[in-house]
Amino acid sequence: MKITSATPAATSATPGLPATAAWQPLRILTFYRVMLAGLLTVFYYMLQDDDPFNVSDQALFSSILLSYLAFGVVAGFTTRLRWPAYQFQALLQVFADIGALALLMHASGGVNSSLAVLLVIAVASGSLVLPGRLAFLFAAVATLTLLFETGLASLSMDSVAAGVGDITRAGLLGLVLFGAAGLAYVLALRARESEALAKQRGIDLADLQQLNQYIIHQLQSGVLAVDPDNRIRLANDTAHTLLGLGSDSGMPLAEAAPELAAQLQHWKQDPQWQAETIPSRTASSELLPHFSPLHTAQGNGALIVLEDSAQLAHQTQQVKLASLGRLTASIAHEIRNPLGAISHAAQLLAESENLNSGDKRLTEIIGNHTQRVNTIIENVLQLSRRSASQPQTLELGNWLEAFRNEFLQTEAIAPEQLTLTVEPPDLQVRVDPGHLHQVLVNLCQNGLRHAGDNPQLTIQAHGVNSGAVQLDIIDNGAGIDAQTAEQMFEPFYTTATSGTGLGLYIAGELCELNQARLSYQRADGAGSCFRIHFPAQQTP
Repeated sequence: MKITSATPAATSATPGLPATAAWQPLRILTFYRVMLAGLLTVFYYMLQDDDPFNVSDQALFSSILLSYLAFGVVAGFTTRLRWPAYQFQALLQVFADIGALALLMHASGGVNSSLAVLLVIAVASGSLVLPGRLAFLFAAVATLTLLFETGLASLSMDSVAAGVGDITRAGLLGLVLFGAAGLAYVLALRARESEALAKQRGIDLADLQQLNQYIIHQLQSGVLAVDPDNRIRLANDTAHTLLGLGSDSGMPLAEAAPELAAQLQHWKQDPQWQAETIPSRTASSELLPHFSPLHTAQGNGALIVLEDSAQLAHQTQQVKLASLGRLTASIAHEIRNPLGAISHAAQLLAESENLNSGDKRLTEIIGNHTQRVNTIIENVLQLSRRSASQPQTLELGNWLEAFRNEFLQTEAIAPEQLTLTVEPPDLQVRVDPGHLHQVLVNLCQNGLRHAGDNPQLTIQAHGVNSGAVQLDIIDNGAGIDAQTAEQMFEPFYTTATSGTGLGLYIAGELCELNQARLSYQRADGAGSCFRIHFPAQQTP
């Protein structure tokens, strides 16, 4: 996140607001000051013969009026430049307003001047520009200035009664100033509370909008919003991928996806109509659309949700396999005890001296098949109590070299029968080492078993452009036919008379636990290639 430092002018303005918005009240005040001083100047000089302000001191009134106009113009520029700081400018301008208006009143009849009401406006505007207790400071300064001016004027009056009356009027005007300051204080307080509430609501709405956009864009289902004219207005990333949409909004649905547009028309005519699958433009799977009405100000549109039928089938299969796994684990526990009794009885029977060769052959068959059933039970129980993945970052080259040496000793094969290639040598993957070891043992043993008389295995690891890593286990066998390739990752599917059909299924499940994917493809030339695809590691 990029953080920029605020200017001194901005930091002294109202906290929590953008710099431009914080300076807006002071800009309005400077505009009002220029307009007021300009109008007073125009009226004074154009109607000087009529003397609309009852000016008693022409020189003082003229000089103060022109100075006040010049100050307003200069204040407008400094406010525009936001220099000096906000609070300093606001205090200076409000005190200047009070002083200038008091001098203009002194030059035009004192407290009896028609300009006295402008002093109330000056205090109220200062209370809005700098809200808080400063409002009462402005009222106090204006009242004291007014009383000082009245007292100074009364010293030159001939009538004592007139001086006392002016002081009374000044006191009443001071009360009006404090009333205006109190009212402005309350209004400013309410305005700040409303502003803070509106700001918080705006932040909440922005956060909610970002959350909704994130959820919609991260959905694995495609989402489209279509207006009453069947034009695409909104589409998430998944919908763009599945339908191959461009970035232009407003594209007619019939142009982007004709089959989907036809189904939408059917649904509009009959809302109870069941949608059919349509082909995806960018994937080999099919899409199942779901339609919902979308009411807008322009009319009734539609919300379309596209689900990948292959993904739905995969999820359904995973749920069924999970239920089947729990059931088979329970059955395996129940079978294990009687199976052990049968195996033990067969061993005791085989030790009898009264058995002929035919009976001994039957006991061997019982022993072999009980051992095979026990292997199946062990595999099933392994599935049910499979531990969670504990991934680690592995230096793949060193780890595979250690695995190769161990496998050569375990299987008692020559070193030239298992070759290893890692490119580049510093490849890294994040995986559970125990799970990866179990998968590679299973795949390499299958390769030795089906490679023929002179088995040759090759383990190749290489990186791809996206940052992912591919690990290939290649043999020199005859390969696997298409029908077997489609079903060999399913549980209990096997082409061998002595196999359990769980080896590849367990290997695939272990890969998925580590965010990897196990797949099969024909090797170049001849043989089989089992590929483990590790996704790119996320950088913190």
